[in-house]
Amino acid sequence: MPELVPSAEPDLVRHVTASTGLPYATAVRVIADVLAYFDETVEEFVRRRHQQMKLRQLKNAEIWSVLSAEMAARRFGAPELTERQLRRIVYG
Repeated sequence: MPELVPSAEPDLVRHVTASTGLPYATAVRVIADVLAYFDETVEEFVRRRHQQMKLRQLKNAEIWSVLSAEMAARRFGAPELTERQLRRIVYG
């Protein structure tokens, strides 16, 4: 997680502190966390979610359909990927 909000974003920090009442340092951490969340690439997202679902004992047949649905709802510009493309991201 980035420790500082880019210097171009002081207005965002002021807005978050004013609208939420959060202390400055907490607002900076929250913003950095949100930015890191939205900076995640398609490949990073697929690998992370695949691992999380495997830990929950889901089978790949279930995982691929869940991943496809989740990617359609994400803010990154994810192309529609086939099950084969999802497998290649995870397993190379």
